[in-house]
Amino acid sequence: MATLAEIRAKLQASSQQNSGQSGGGDNAIYPHWNMPEGSTTTVRFLPDADPNNTFFWIERAMIKLPFAGVKGETNSKPVTVQVPCMEMWGETCPILTEVRPWFKDKSLEDMGRKYWKKKSYIFQGFVGESKLQEDKTPENPIRRFIIGSQIFNIVKNALMDSEIEELPTDYVRGLDFKIAKTTKGGYADYSTSTWARRERALSEAENAAIAQYGLHDLKSFLPKKPTEVELKVMKEMFEASVDGEAFDMDRWGQYFKPAGYAGKGNSEGGSAPAAAPVARPAPVASTPVDEDDVPFETAAATPAKAVAAEQSAPATGDAGSRAADIIAMIRNRQKQ
Repeated sequence: MATLAEIRAKLQASSQQNSGQSGGGDNAIYPHWNMPEGSTTTVRFLPDADPNNTFFWIERAMIKLPFAGVKGETNSKPVTVQVPCMEMWGETCPILTEVRPWFKDKSLEDMGRKYWKKKSYIFQGFVGESKLQEDKTPENPIRRFIIGSQIFNIVKNALMDSEIEELPTDYVRGLDFKIAKTTKGGYADYSTSTWARRERALSEAENAAIAQYGLHDLKSFLPKKPTEVELKVMKEMFEASVDGEAFDMDRWGQYFKPAGYAGKGNSEGGSAPAAAPVARPAPVASTPVDEDDVPFETAAATPAKAVAAEQSAPATGDAGSRAADIIAMIRNRQKQ
């Protein structure tokens, strides 16, 4: 288990480096996004079982590919396919390689954000006091948490506070974390979440749960690393998405499927583990949209703009013409 000093040193090094730059089907995931507005949930984060992980979380990066619908289906609604970003494994991502230059052109920035990787962070721990009523809770009380950048930054920044003397995950002198949900501009806001001020030793029941079930190896919840064939499929899907095409189930359904898709052909072929979100639900209006990690500093998108970038699909009329113009510009840039 890494010490607090080691975590701080690694966070500091990461911060300095970045400043120079312009699954599962179980119910182990605690759905904090479903918390009632104005409520607070107390959680206690636990260490990663992987001794090589300095942190008590692991980062996940996914790319969303929107499609106009599913090819061959009448009145098909827009769908989205999630694919893993290869940068999770320290390798070059073919999609981001294509998208990164778009940010050099003001007219392509919105399109660039649309296809940029979306980060989330996987934690594990106990759920304490909460007003969220769950239909069923797992037998193992060690839950998983899928945390967005807003909450994650609060977790990370507090670790640099010199007044915190011990790791928050310490079994005896650790700290609880309070996830607070409010609204801002009509969307869920977690900016008032905070660490508890007092240390708390784990209870007898919590220690017993750790002894009985053990800690999770967080990297086991990351998507499967794509094979060479799957990388080629991802690139094809990306190009088709940008061109405004529908998702071709016959062509790509063996490897990836739209999130929540239950139409024709859903039971045929195996959906690659990487294609589905690992413990993250389909986007809803109350789910915060993170526009982080773009390759240069930009003004933050407004909630309405961010949601549109996340959920929009090729449209008709003026919007469709503008999308066609953008696609043409991208193709022209590639030829230069």
